[in-house]
Amino acid sequence: MESPAEARAEVAALLNRYLVSLDDTDDELDDTWASGLFTEEAVVAFPMSRHQGLAGMAEYHSTALGAFAATQHLGSAPVVVLDGDRATLRANLISTHVHHARHVPPLGELPPLFATGTFVEGTARRTPLGWRLSRLSFRLLWAEGSPAPAA
Repeated sequence: MESPAEARAEVAALLNRYLVSLDDTDDELDDTWASGLFTEEAVVAFPMSRHQGLAGMAEYHSTALGAFAATQHLGSAPVVVLDGDRATLRANLISTHVHHARHVPPLGELPPLFATGTFVEGTARRTPLGWRLSRLSFRLLWAEGSPAPAA
């Protein structure tokens, strides 16, 4: 078993890997991606939507990200607190979403960017395959611009 410092680093790395993978178009959001980050019963809750369970987790994220031409998620170093085989994490996050050209002038009405500041809270659990996220919750602190139109 790893030291407490190693365990905290592994949990923090889960959030970092998650955020980077959302923006990197070379990363495929598929079932392998999801199972490398989340437990079977994981919950991801955003202010506008929520998903529970590993099944469909990749599709949920791919659909949400598809509403934008690009995204960039900049997170603070997570604060990780261990409690045996469980951990909690907290971090700040600034997310920038680039609208598709069809939504910005001259074709549309939206400003080019939709940016948000959120507070991320989560839990992770040590599994036989290593640490996995069991819950991520995003609390909106501020927003600038407009979200993508409903599909």
